[in-house]
Amino acid sequence: MKKRIALLGATGSIGSQALEIVGANPDLEVCALASRSRPLDELARARGVKHCQVGGDLTSLLDDSEPDVLLNAVVGFAGVGATLWALERGVTLALANKESLVAAGDLALAAWRRGGGLLLPVDSEHSAVFQCLEGRAAETVDSLVLTASGGPFRNRPLDELVSVGVDEALAHPTWSMGPKVTVDSATLANKGLELIEAHYLFGLRYERMEVVVHPSSVVHSLVRFRDGAALAHLGYPDMRVPISFALTYPDRRPTPVRQLDLAAGLTLEFEAPDPERFPLLPLAREAGVRGGTFPCAFNAANEVAVSAFLAGRIGFLDIASLVADALAKVDGMPARDVEELVEADASARRTTEGALAPV
Repeated sequence: MKKRIALLGATGSIGSQALEIVGANPDLEVCALASRSRPLDELARARGVKHCQVGGDLTSLLDDSEPDVLLNAVVGFAGVGATLWALERGVTLALANKESLVAAGDLALAAWRRGGGLLLPVDSEHSAVFQCLEGRAAETVDSLVLTASGGPFRNRPLDELVSVGVDEALAHPTWSMGPKVTVDSATLANKGLELIEAHYLFGLRYERMEVVVHPSSVVHSLVRFRDGAALAHLGYPDMRVPISFALTYPDRRPTPVRQLDLAAGLTLEFEAPDPERFPLLPLAREAGVRGGTFPCAFNAANEVAVSAFLAGRIGFLDIASLVADALAKVDGMPARDVEELVEADASARRTTEGALAPV
């Protein structure tokens, strides 16, 4: 019997690569497709998919298509409903939408406990941690390290970042991603979101998690154990690896990705991130430590600020300033249900939008 996959965010970078993985594995099939705004008619016909949706609430699509696996590659808070749908029902969740776990936090964890299903992270860093931890007792873990490429501005003097444009921010040196995630990588907001996501995925306190800049993106994450050993997950940067791992779990199916060639003179460099150049990283950590809906507010404010930057309404450094201002103004109270979570998200967005100059 084929494994039925609902693919949300089908027209994006993750979605396109997921379709490649499905096409290479005859025991996988797509039972549902969704996108934020791009038409799906041609893709649905080519794949023989009956259940499709563009925009809107995706839970009815999921109810109708009854997937075995939900690959949530929606960008931003828009993915929350689908994440909670899968967690509550025990449907295997292949999660590429880090923002939904960041924003929903304890609500998502409660749904996961009730549903009892499998949550497989698709972000390369969290997939790496998952694999390093698999079969290990929690008490043996000392800490974990998430790696960041540093983006296009890793060595750019801070005073030059005032004038960088959208095209420069979108010129990522190692990964091919959509505009929002690429800008988040340039600011390291993406790594801040991943830090919060790791807290919820793996149950580690923030003081036991570290971020290091690793320009070549060969080491995807590293786990330190109490006996002094450290396990790392290595491979050339290619999202088909974690996507395939999640969709074909627990098997490791072949992927058309070249093997790591250590004899070719591979050099692994690491350095601490500069908090002045990347203020969104410490802001994210602070939001995570404060808990409640502060991570939700961080994500909401960042989404608004990045959208404004991509539209040419603000400068690159203004993204962090807007997020910091929003976090200073929201109350951050825990959300008791989804309705309160949605309101916390909306409130942070209103606050951030209010700080923007009128169009």
